[in-house]
This record gives sequence, structure tokens and C-alpha cells, in this order.
Amino acid sequence: MPFAQIHMIEGRTEEQKKAVIEKVTDALHEAVGVPRENIRVWIHEVPRENWGIAGVSAKELGR
Repeated sequence: MPFAQIHMIEGRTEEQKKAVIEKVTDALHEAVGVPRENIRVWIHEVPRENWGIAGVSAKELGR
């Protein structure tokens, strides 16, 4: 059973997250041939102040 973890900075809409889940599921199904009902996708949203880019938080960078 494939299990995909997606880490993203918080702020995406429900529709965007739904699209990510659908497209990752499709990609795993096509690449590995596993049935869609056996694929799990977990989106982990990270607060902007907890995501660092080049030593600075994404919040400080305005992302």
C-alpha cells in the first residue's frame, strides 16, 4: 500500500489540496500499478514560521 507524504507551507485552499491528492494518487497508480483504493496521501501543512529557507522563516520572507 503506497503512502505519500506531502509537506507544504500552510495556506492552500481545500480545492488545491483535493487536486494534489487526486494527482498524486493518479501518478502512483500509473507508475506502480497499484489500485487507487490502496493509495494513501497525507498532506502535512507546516506553519510559515516553522518553514526555513536559507536560514530565514518563510513568514519573514513573505511567503
